Amino acid sequence: MSALDAKQQKRVRFQRVFDTIRDELVEHMRSENMPQEAVEWYKRNLDYNVPGGKLNRGLSVVDSVEILRGRSLSDDEYFKAALLGWLIEFLQAFFLVSDDIMDASITRRSQPCYYRLEGVGNIAINDSFMLEGAIYHLLQKYFRSEPYYVHLLELFHETSYRTEMGQLVDLITAPEDHVDLARFSIQKHAFIVQYKTAYYSFYLSVALAMRVCGVPESYTLNGRTIEPYKVALSILLPLGEYFQIQDDFLDFHGTPEQIGKVGTDIVDNKCSWCINIALSVANPEQRKILDECYGRKDAEKEARVKALYEELGLPARYRAYEEEAYQRITTLINDIPEPEPGTDNGFLRREVFTSFLNKIYKRTK
Repeated sequence: MSALDAKQQKRVRFQRVFDTIRDELVEHMRSENMPQEAVEWYKRNLDYNVPGGKLNRGLSVVDSVEILRGRSLSDDEYFKAALLGWLIEFLQAFFLVSDDIMDASITRRSQPCYYRLEGVGNIAINDSFMLEGAIYHLLQKYFRSEPYYVHLLELFHETSYRTEMGQLVDLITAPEDHVDLARFSIQKHAFIVQYKTAYYSFYLSVALAMRVCGVPESYTLNGRTIEPYKVALSILLPLGEYFQIQDDFLDFHGTPEQIGKVGTDIVDNKCSWCINIALSVANPEQRKILDECYGRKDAEKEARVKALYEELGLPARYRAYEEEAYQRITTLINDIPEPEPGTDNGFLRREVFTSFLNKIYKRTK
């Protein structure tokens, strides 16, 4: 079987778990005596918003559990790992539905944003709450008797809260209708990226897998005391920051054919890595161009900003950043002491992190 076929087969198996839990959720609505119209509405909400993305966050839970176990999973182990993966996709859907309303976005995943569908509008706000509520309903149903149940609840609650903190800073730092580049800084960008993206897109997948596999708060290996959750966070937050900086750079430098969308960070007044690096090195004349042209719904002004980015050497600066980030994260990963091969005993493994890093290093889309 080719690597492409194996990847597709893996996705199909994962998708089947969504079909199961979607049907269970719809049946639960019926058991609550919801009117048929409401049941059908809820099913459309689930189908439209949850399964349409790349599913990397959800699949990463399954991958991480397999790596930590050091073996193939039983059917029950697979289902529970995949279910937790899907709950991250539910969390993502909750964030995206509400985010699109806040940003007045037009499209998402190559289709109209959910709130823009005929008859939906602000009902999407309640629908986003129901996507979040499904997470805790399913956690209770499948994990309440597990010793790590409270840890799962805390992970979802804390990650949601941190993501919302990042969203707040993003919204008040870079409103589309009020451009003020003095509000931007590379430190603020790092906070937004870590809180709005890295916690739920990187740390949550691994931390859930660690809890399922019984990784303790600390252990001793090869004479060293390891605090695995702190170690995971110290690697996955900079990894998530690197991922978002890639996105920021590709929004400026990638083609629509390459990245699957037209980059809009400049016209949307985004507090991106590119503008913050430009602000940090621009001379007064260049800064004046940025102040006059950034965040404006004007193709000529956008082109001037892009030309200035090239003049300031952003592509070379990005390549230097990428190499530095890769080496720094690799050093952190290599510092993790490895258990003996075949050990299924609650230890952290380097492969959990290298699998993430190898997927995103030098990506072009």
